[in-house]
Amino acid sequence: KSANPQWREQFDFHYFSDRKDMLDIEVWRKDNKKHEELLGTCQVDIAALPTKQTNCLELPLEKHPGSLLMLIAVAPCTGVSISDLCVCPLGDPSERQQISQRYCIKNSFQDIKDIGFLQVKVLKAVDLLAADFAGKSDPFCVLELGNDSLQTHTVYKNLNPEWNKVFTFPIKDIHDVLEVTVFDEDGDKPPDFLGKVAIPLLSV
Repeated sequence: KSANPQWREQFDFHYFSDRKDMLDIEVWRKDNKKHEELLGTCQVDIAALPTKQTNCLELPLEKHPGSLLMLIAVAPCTGVSISDLCVCPLGDPSERQQISQRYCIKNSFQDIKDIGFLQVKVLKAVDLLAADFAGKSDPFCVLELGNDSLQTHTVYKNLNPEWNKVFTFPIKDIHDVLEVTVFDEDGDKPPDFLGKVAIPLLSV
């Protein structure tokens, strides 16, 4: 019930320079659980923003009244990576030794925010739900830790997809929960939900 909402939410997006440079933003109004209405959209050209500083932007909504006030900072990304299984970042013994040294007890208080990192190998899924009429699905997998989100590529027409990807996340809160969700890609429509598992970091 507000025309001037304040969300004060912070999200971390992993921007890779070889990907799309535009950040797409949509504002929605929700009447009840079933009815939603698009209130406007806007875009931010990430590549055009100065790096290593916080940029305060007032973005007018396209074809609709109103604007969004946002703070966007583009900074070098540390500790986040996506790689193939054959080039696993922790596969090198010398790198393992460096990491052990970095997180040993005597170095615990050098950087309070650097709690550690989580490496997840997403191998495959088995016996997924068939989401299309041909008895197949186009599955991809999304991994979320706090406000960090990474995803695999889509394996088309397959109920037993193999992704064989390695994801590395920085850990900001040891009480966070890793959520792994499998979706079916559905063209321009929102993806269909195929299943989910939640893994508390403290259980690892």
